Amino acid sequence: MNVWDVGKLALIVATPTLFGAVILYAPRWWEAAADYWEARKPAVPQPVGPPIEQLAADLRRLLRLHASLTASAHMAMRAHRLWAVEAAIAVRAVEAARALGLPQGEPSAPGELVALLHALSAAGLVLPAQVGRFTSGGRL
Repeated sequence: MNVWDVGKLALIVATPTLFGAVILYAPRWWEAAADYWEARKPAVPQPVGPPIEQLAADLRRLLRLHASLTASAHMAMRAHRLWAVEAAIAVRAVEAARALGLPQGEPSAPGELVALLHALSAAGLVLPAQVGRFTSGGRL
């Protein structure tokens, strides 16, 4: 038996093992290469919340809904719906304040919510000129 025959025999014996190792480890190698290339890309800044235009539109819609609820609905139905609308207004107002970079915290009282809405208007957000009375803790 010469060297050439020994080499062929070794190749025949090792081929299934090498083929199995490639099948077993190829996904890991591929993932490591993909992670490497992904890490080399510069990070693209992502927005924190919805666009300011959408926040402004939501606030205007919620303020119109609040005004119509305070003017119309029956007292028992109005209390729960007003609380829900005011909570939504507060959430959107805080998101808009963050988007505009205003130093405002979470409004805990009706007066703070009105002050936040006025600060948003002063910062350039187009909101209704007249803001209705807000309830304290959802109570009329």
